Amino acid sequence: MKNCLHNSKRSAVSDMLQSRSTTQNEAVQVINPDGLGPVVVICEHASNVFPADIGTLGLSDEAQRSHIAWDPGALAVAQGLSRALDAPLVAGAASRLLFDCNRPPEAADAIPPQSELFEVPGNIALTSDAAAERVRRFHDPFNAALRTVLDTKAPQVIVTVHSFTPVYYGTPRAVEIGVLHDTDSRLADAMLACAADHVQENIGRNDPYGPEHGVTHTLRHHALPRGALNVMLEIRNDLIADRDSQRAMAGRLAQWIASAMAALDVSLTPSEVPCPH
Repeated sequence: MKNCLHNSKRSAVSDMLQSRSTTQNEAVQVINPDGLGPVVVICEHASNVFPADIGTLGLSDEAQRSHIAWDPGALAVAQGLSRALDAPLVAGAASRLLFDCNRPPEAADAIPPQSELFEVPGNIALTSDAAAERVRRFHDPFNAALRTVLDTKAPQVIVTVHSFTPVYYGTPRAVEIGVLHDTDSRLADAMLACAADHVQENIGRNDPYGPEHGVTHTLRHHALPRGALNVMLEIRNDLIADRDSQRAMAGRLAQWIASAMAALDVSLTPSEVPCPH
C-alpha cells in the first residue's frame, strides 16, 4: 500500500501502546485500550487459565492444553492485529470451559459437560447456583469490559479472532481460514472479494462453523445493534502454531482487513496502515 509507514518511531509508539494491558479481573484483559484506529479486536477464547479455587475441572494436562480449553494461537494473532491496526483488543483471561464468552448464559454449550472427545467432569451435573456463579465471574465481567470499550471507541469495524482444530471427531478439515458472519455480511463479502490478493490458504465462508452453530453470538450481541462492520475469523491452529507463523498470519490478515475496509470506504490514517510482512 502506498501510504504504508514502517519506521522505528512508529514501532516504538505501537510497542508502547501494546504494552498498556489492563487485566480488569480474572475474566478479561483489555490490551491497547487507547488505540486510535477504527477497529476493535476481540478474542474470547484467548486463555486456558483455570482459577485455583475452581481448579482444572478434572481435566488431564493434555485436555487443558488442547483446543477444547482455548483457541491456541488466537491471542498472538489478535495481538498482532491490535498492533498493526492500532486497535483496542478485548481478550478472555480464563478458559472457555469455565464459561464460553461467545455464548449467552442460557446456551447449552456455554458451560459444556463434554467438548468433542473430552469429558469435562467439573461441568457435569453443575447446580443452577454454581452455573450462575460462573456467569457472574466470567460472562458478566467480559461483556461489561467489551461494552465499555465499544461505547468509548464507537468503532466502525469489529473483528473477532478464533482458531480451530485441524481434525474434529476424527475428520480432517480442508478449510484453513474461515470468514464468518451473521446477518451482516458486508465486511465478510469485501474480504472474500479480495482474498486472493492477500492469502493463499483455502478460505471458506461460514466454515467450519456458521451462525447455525451459535458461534456468532458476540457479533450478534455487540456488533449488529451498533451497525458496525463485523467479521469473525477462524484460523486452523496448525497454521499458527509458533511465534513466526502467528506474526506472519497477523500481518497478512491486517493487510486483508485493511483492503476490505478501504473497499467499504473505511479509512485508516497513514500511520495506521499495516505494512506487508
